[in-house]
Order: sequence, then structure tokens, then C-alpha cells
Amino acid sequence: MDTLLYYAQVLVSLGLIGLIVVQERSSGIGGAFGSGSEFYQTRRGLEKVALWATVVLAVLFIALALANHLG
Repeated sequence: MDTLLYYAQVLVSLGLIGLIVVQERSSGIGGAFGSGSEFYQTRRGLEKVALWATVVLAVLFIALALANHLG
């Protein structure tokens, strides 16, 4: 059972890394300090799905980490 939890955590972490890399934020170092020229836009379509998938995988990763630690 422990081995299954470890493999599940590795798979979830790889999916989480992939989703984070795919998501695009404001580009350049100026965007990190708020000097981007774009206006705030709501997420639509695939962006919204990627955001919620990232949230779900993050929660699942934390749950698996706790299960591995406590089990």
C-alpha cells in the first residue's frame, strides 16, 4: 500500500509540474512588479480548466503527502 501511495504522489507531482509550466502569466520581469501593459482579464475556457485542475492536483498532492507521512 505504501508503494502505491508513493507512485501516486509522484504521478500527481508530475501532473502538477506540467500544469504549472503550461499556464502563462504576464511575461518578463516587469510583470512580476506590476508594470505589465495588459489589463486584468478573467480566465476562460482551457485556462479556467487548467487553473482548477492545478488546484485539485495540489490538494490531492497534499493529501497524499499526509497519507504517506501518517501511514
